[in-house]
Amino acid sequence: MKVHLTFDIEIWCNGWHMLDERFPAQFERYVYGRSSQGEFALPKTLEILKRNGLRAVFFVETLFSARFGERYLREVANFIDDAGHDVQLHLHPEWIDEIHPPLIPAGHGKRQHLSAYSVEEQATLIKWGKDALERILLRPVTVFRAGSFAANRDTYLALEQAGLRVDSSLNETSEVSLVDLPRAEPFQSARRVGPIWSYPVTVFQDGFGRLRPAQINGCSFAEMRNALVSAERRGVKHFVIVSHNFEMLRPGLSEPDDLVVQRFEQLCAWLAARPDRFDVCAFPLSPQTGPETRPEVALGSTVMRHAEQLWRRMR
Repeated sequence: MKVHLTFDIEIWCNGWHMLDERFPAQFERYVYGRSSQGEFALPKTLEILKRNGLRAVFFVETLFSARFGERYLREVANFIDDAGHDVQLHLHPEWIDEIHPPLIPAGHGKRQHLSAYSVEEQATLIKWGKDALERILLRPVTVFRAGSFAANRDTYLALEQAGLRVDSSLNETSEVSLVDLPRAEPFQSARRVGPIWSYPVTVFQDGFGRLRPAQINGCSFAEMRNALVSAERRGVKHFVIVSHNFEMLRPGLSEPDDLVVQRFEQLCAWLAARPDRFDVCAFPLSPQTGPETRPEVALGSTVMRHAEQLWRRMR
């Protein structure tokens, strides 16, 4: 089974006021996460992956650079690329009304989700981001993920216009994903949405019967391990895991979240020890299709998550 470790790389300024004053410090936090114990944003992520011989996909948000300059995007993209990982495109269109001159006609206020834009507007933004990354990487960008997983049918038409072939925006646990796509069956296996191959984020049924995305800071290691084994046994071909550059940091701080660090360390070591069963890799342009089946995890692994979260709150 192919396992896709994916990271959404984003920089935020904790609000939309005083952006220029706040940005330098926030860039340092979100990219490097420097603390008294080391650097726990991208550097720690890359170090753990390297130690375990794993290759991941990093979806790099580009629109922030239209406000603050390409040099910042170049710093992030080169940092990841130099470590040997796959750099692909991510967009959060919340930045649009903060960019001057505007990339698309203004006048609509802040529209958070890509699905709130027309096909033509989406295509313009996606093409701008694709071109920005390709100038830095000097190779084609082929895969996309919408910010907040907020893709709609128009997104797939826009992706075709912009020259991308693969998407990983669908997440059936997100209220803003799949907004005009049928939900009659689970979106688990790779599938075509219009002209584009889509790799949905893997969603499993936890020990209480609830749906949960395979996200590193939102699952116990036992849940992630159970979900991977369950998917493998059911013949799932692609398992998509999500994380972010800031997940190993405590919210609002530049100190490490020891629980998430431990989960990521355990997951990477476990996958690295089983290369005959789990191929950790980038997204193929021609995917394998498999059954529309949902992995399930044991009750104990979900109870473990709740116990870990209680321990975290009591610290």
